[in-house]
Amino acid sequence: MIERITVILDVFDDRTSRLTLEEISRRSQLPRSTVHRILKQLVRLHWVEHTPFGYTIGRRALRMGGISEGYSAIRAAAAPVLQDLHMQTGMVVHLAVLEGGENVYLDKVGGRDASTLPSRIGGRGPAYATACGKSMLAFLAPEWVDGLYGQRLHRCTDRTIGEITALHRELNLVRRRGLAFDWSEAFRGLACAGAAIRGTRGPLAALSVCGPADAAPFERAAPLVVAAAREIALTLGRRPAQVTGAGPRRLRDDETIHLYEGRRSTSCPDPSPASAR
Repeated sequence: MIERITVILDVFDDRTSRLTLEEISRRSQLPRSTVHRILKQLVRLHWVEHTPFGYTIGRRALRMGGISEGYSAIRAAAAPVLQDLHMQTGMVVHLAVLEGGENVYLDKVGGRDASTLPSRIGGRGPAYATACGKSMLAFLAPEWVDGLYGQRLHRCTDRTIGEITALHRELNLVRRRGLAFDWSEAFRGLACAGAAIRGTRGPLAALSVCGPADAAPFERAAPLVVAAAREIALTLGRRPAQVTGAGPRRLRDDETIHLYEGRRSTSCPDPSPASAR
């Protein structure tokens, strides 16, 4: 039984896949009835989640990979919106939250294209290097951004912002346009456009669309990203918040995110999808 469970869990590529029962049976080379019986137990124990789009890795497995169970409300509210955004744009879609100064990916949707991007669920890196991260940092008080990073920023690529003053200029632009961009700043050759999912007391999460830097259709995709972020915020029952001078604090449990842990991010995202397993 343990061997069969392991085989079934292994078919979920980098914890990003949403697979039908038939796909899991085919990939695992196990009988459909056996797979269905085991999946029912895995769903009950939260190792696997059954969504309208198929089966995906559940919160117990995600927690072992470094993702808090407290994010389940955001993941649930965002799931259908992420799927729609992928279908509308044809691009890979990410959902992320801010922990300390780091961007942490909660979900990734993109069909077969998702496996070609080095990002992964549970992966993390400096928020100032990603579209999701910058869209959230823009709605924190500037002095707290200073406290997260200091004056000099570690570069992930030659395009990464390296100075705190340059980061503040970028965040000012993000606040004005409501959209953040990453032009090969986290991973070479990739570009992303992201928008924050905003609550009454700050950013709850963010989403982005990503693709090859030389072919990403952002003119068409950008307004869809902003609209998707607003839709998720409405689903979560929040209204857009303004930037304030309020300091770090832990948000209420129903806001399902830990924004301010005060630690500085000094490492770049792990480019190896295999490390997610």
